[in-house]
Amino acid sequence: MKLSAKAIFTNLIVIALFIITALAYFNPVLQGKAIFQSDIAQYKGMAKERNNFKANTGIESYWTNSAFGGMPTYQLGANYPHDYVKKLDRLIRFLPRPADYLFLYFIGFYILMLCMKVEYRLAVLGALAFGFSTYLIIILGVGHNAKAHALAYLPMVLGGITLVFRKKYLLGFILTAIAMALEISANHYQMTYYFMLLVLILGLVYLIYAIKDKQLKHFFTSVGILILAVILGIATNATSLMATKEYADWSTRGKSELTINPDGSAKEIKDGLDRDYITHYSYGITESLDLLVPRMFGGSNHEDLGKDSKAYEFLIGQGLPPTRAIEFSKDLPLYWGDQPGTSAPAYIGVVLFFLFLLGVFLVKRKFVLWLVGGTILSLFLSWGKNFPTLTNFMIDYFPLYNKFRAVSSIQIVLELCVPILGILGLRELFKSSVKKKAKMNALKLSGIITGGILVLIFVMKGFFDFESFRDASMVQRGFPEDLMAMIERDREAVYVSDTIRSLIYALLTAGVLFLFLREKLKKNAVVIALGALILFDLVGVNLRYVNKDDFVRARVVERPFQASDLDNAIRQDKEIFRVFDPQEGVNGARTSYFHQSLGGYHAAKPGKLEDLFEYHLYDNNVEVLNMLNVKYIIQQDDEGRSFPAVNDDRNGNAWFVQKIEPVNNADEEIQGLKGLNSKTTAIVNTRSYPRITKLSYEVDSLATTKLVDYRPNYLEYKTSNTNEGFVVFSEMHYPKGWIATIDGREAEHIKVNYVLRGMKVPAGEHTIVFQFNPEVVKIGSQVALGSNIVLALVILIGLVFTVWKPKRKAKE
Repeated sequence: MKLSAKAIFTNLIVIALFIITALAYFNPVLQGKAIFQSDIAQYKGMAKERNNFKANTGIESYWTNSAFGGMPTYQLGANYPHDYVKKLDRLIRFLPRPADYLFLYFIGFYILMLCMKVEYRLAVLGALAFGFSTYLIIILGVGHNAKAHALAYLPMVLGGITLVFRKKYLLGFILTAIAMALEISANHYQMTYYFMLLVLILGLVYLIYAIKDKQLKHFFTSVGILILAVILGIATNATSLMATKEYADWSTRGKSELTINPDGSAKEIKDGLDRDYITHYSYGITESLDLLVPRMFGGSNHEDLGKDSKAYEFLIGQGLPPTRAIEFSKDLPLYWGDQPGTSAPAYIGVVLFFLFLLGVFLVKRKFVLWLVGGTILSLFLSWGKNFPTLTNFMIDYFPLYNKFRAVSSIQIVLELCVPILGILGLRELFKSSVKKKAKMNALKLSGIITGGILVLIFVMKGFFDFESFRDASMVQRGFPEDLMAMIERDREAVYVSDTIRSLIYALLTAGVLFLFLREKLKKNAVVIALGALILFDLVGVNLRYVNKDDFVRARVVERPFQASDLDNAIRQDKEIFRVFDPQEGVNGARTSYFHQSLGGYHAAKPGKLEDLFEYHLYDNNVEVLNMLNVKYIIQQDDEGRSFPAVNDDRNGNAWFVQKIEPVNNADEEIQGLKGLNSKTTAIVNTRSYPRITKLSYEVDSLATTKLVDYRPNYLEYKTSNTNEGFVVFSEMHYPKGWIATIDGREAEHIKVNYVLRGMKVPAGEHTIVFQFNPEVVKIGSQVALGSNIVLALVILIGLVFTVWKPKRKAKE
């Protein structure tokens, strides 16, 4: 679309349409409500201390002690100096959440379509199809905001790439750099990584065509421009990237120092996640057909069939009150696929699939190759452990692939490719230059394939027993086998009904396109009809899983956890200590919302703390709780009521030890915690700290340590000891950023007891201060500032060139 008054007006109307559509779908936001997202509730628990400190002081702490015993806030909403990209992102996302992300889906795909020279009506159609893809809506329902954020900017990045290969070098460079900057700022590198696999396929196809057409100079020029744009976009996010990399090495995503398992057996040494963990969420091969039939495999673990379910009829027949029967039938465990569980199927829409096939037969081979190639690759990789040959190859040989879990989410590539090729196919159908016979043949083939698959799915019903591998555990939990039989019949019922539903939509799509080719419908009517079919198809499925029932008062979202009497009782204690809830363990952030906790909720946990759980805390090694300054342990009485058991044996915030026990490696260090008296002894890996030679210290009865000032990023202690001593602090050792001083002079502190801090302290009375002042933030911020200046200058040049070039042409 050329830049003109008419084009500007048209685009403003389109933007208004997207705003209205996003607000219409998430209309409760207009009433001041907000969607309750489970993952965001956990995030708020993790970030509570950081957010409160920032609100009260205006200072960014970059560290919190409320989760996992202590960790950087780099992944918990930390703000960095000169992060102008985040300010731009907030400017774009001006709507209430989650309508802002839906709007972002729309506008990102619309920009991509314009970059691919698709006229605005089809571009709007494609944007709606992409934005309402079921997976993209579902992740908003459960709170995968960072994932949604990253997915929304991917079409813009692809749009910039498209412009560069169209020889719109300057405009393509600017769009790629800005979109890449926003993409990285979204902070979900797994989605960005998967997208780059699609870009590799695109690049390979374009290289083949460049060789064929003798356009290698243009190809390599384009690649060079894009590399520079990507580097610049990445550099504007230097601080967050560098900080994340630093933390990742310390987290479960980094390489463990341990060579043994908790049982003493040899531990597989690997740089990355465990293979089983990576493929835990693997899409079933047959299950992939729910891209066309949403509830072919039951839909989700929590399906609402109401009074129409066989389970409801059975429960009523057993004499259960209707209120309890309907309550059960609104939360039916219908999903019976290969994954551990799912919130909804990744339905792309049968209408869109029909258009995708149309594109396969009508669009230029160059586009078909990389779009179909990306679709097939993402589908195969989403099968994970069900396609071990390819999956193991990627894990073993493809750089960084083993850093990410839940391989099923790679289907986001497919969910981008399908609407692109579908809209390009529709564009070709509308072109007068394409022969009518070719169009009709494409329509016939698309109809035969789509209809054939759906008929096959219907026939396949007889080969399934509709049993889930989870059913046995449900029977063990007390579910009657007769009830499970009714649930299986409900699974079969939704299988049949959704197959028929998809078949009807496919026939309607074929009918609309057939009438167009027979010149019974005009182009505008076809666009409107297809738009209606796409919306009714996708939105109809989406509303099963994300609807007004998910919205609550905004206050509930802002305060996702309510303090119990137990929490209030603990908060009366003004000392600094930790609380441990064994039922929550290492996976839950409710305790972190109110107290300093050993638990938390994050995909990348502190590696050494998780080691403590696996090697000691799961075996109830109370001495480890003592050294972590756990004062309250949440326990249950005989009636199941929770109460805070006081741990009077805890070590406190810091203490002098009498001796150091030297070890030679991490294995000996973590094993040494078994049977350790942490009040008198500290374990030190002397290979890491060879200067630690003094192994015994005299501690008299008058020696004291006291924490006198606590802030997340600042800890001040007063110590008194007539002799030189060694102090252990109950704080997590983090190798970078913490600066320790004794009476204002910087002093070395080391890692002790596998996870804690320790340091030598001279005789006498001293003030010891730990301050978190990460160097990575200082360096990264300067890189980000310079990169933003360069990007701003390039944008300015682009604007000048855009205005000056038409004037020059007019004069000529």
